[in-house]
Amino acid sequence: MENNSTTERKKKSPLRFIILGVILIAGGIFAYTKISFALSHETTDNAQVETQITPVLPRVSGYIKHIAVNDYDSVKTGQLVVELDDDELQTQLRQMQADFAAAEADLANAKAALNNAIVSLKVNKGNIDLNEVKVQQAKEDFDRNQNLFNDQAITKKQLNDSRYALEQTNQQYSNSRNDLSTAETRIAILQSTIQKSIATLASKKAAIDQQQLKISYTKIYAPQAGKIGKRNVTEGQFVQAGAPLFSIVNDSTYWIIANFKETQIKKFHEGMPANIELDAYPGVKLTGRIASLSEATGARFSLLPPDNASGNFVKVTQRVPVKIEIDDLDSHRNILRAGLSAYITVPVK
Repeated sequence: MENNSTTERKKKSPLRFIILGVILIAGGIFAYTKISFALSHETTDNAQVETQITPVLPRVSGYIKHIAVNDYDSVKTGQLVVELDDDELQTQLRQMQADFAAAEADLANAKAALNNAIVSLKVNKGNIDLNEVKVQQAKEDFDRNQNLFNDQAITKKQLNDSRYALEQTNQQYSNSRNDLSTAETRIAILQSTIQKSIATLASKKAAIDQQQLKISYTKIYAPQAGKIGKRNVTEGQFVQAGAPLFSIVNDSTYWIIANFKETQIKKFHEGMPANIELDAYPGVKLTGRIASLSEATGARFSLLPPDNASGNFVKVTQRVPVKIEIDDLDSHRNILRAGLSAYITVPVK
């Protein structure tokens, strides 16, 4: 009889109802919190840390002579990182400099020849003046002898001699004028030769400058400050111009690229606050602000963007890249790494 009473009291005990009530209340509070959070926040785990990564590229081809950095070294802007062998380029430069010196000698010879031609031109003009006087004298002699012959004061031979002298001086005068024309033409040719030599000299000088520029390209400097990534080359290796040697990761500036669904960005605008959690540091809470929204979905930047005009089109929710700037970046720079995954929460109410 006593056992039955005890069993009845246990059945009527309120403890189990209290426990059940507590569980239901806790579940309700949890559900309310989750639903309220979901209605007032937009979240995504499709996000990662980004920074500027600059490839180091040679501007000339050649064999690597020396690599001044190791994997993951810190470098400063303008620091020498790689040096290529420039022996062949230096030999070519010396040949170009010799050609330039020869071109300078050709120009000097052309200028000297022009000076000689100018002096000859002055001599030719003097000869013309002299021959003109001789012609005038020979004509006067012939006219006088003609009158004397008419008066039978001289012989026929004397008259013929004066005629021949006049013809000879006329021919000399004509020849001197032809020499003057030839000298003027020669001067024009020499002037053209000088202009050509000057142009050739300028071309060779430009070739030397270009060669010196190529030689300067054999020393490769860091285009920005940061940390070296993994080296892809070794000393003695031949590299082509434009082939990446390694990359430099900018370790002073970081931001987040979060890819939200197109149905989540309706209330987004620049300056909205955002909460950031890094998968690598789950206990660290970062804050930031929306800097900008992409003008195109991520799919539009793919190699083969989707074409909605195709007959087998299936609608897929697109994602829009959102750039988030990190607040108080200096305090968190030591834990930030490009490519780290992040969880982003944006309050929209």
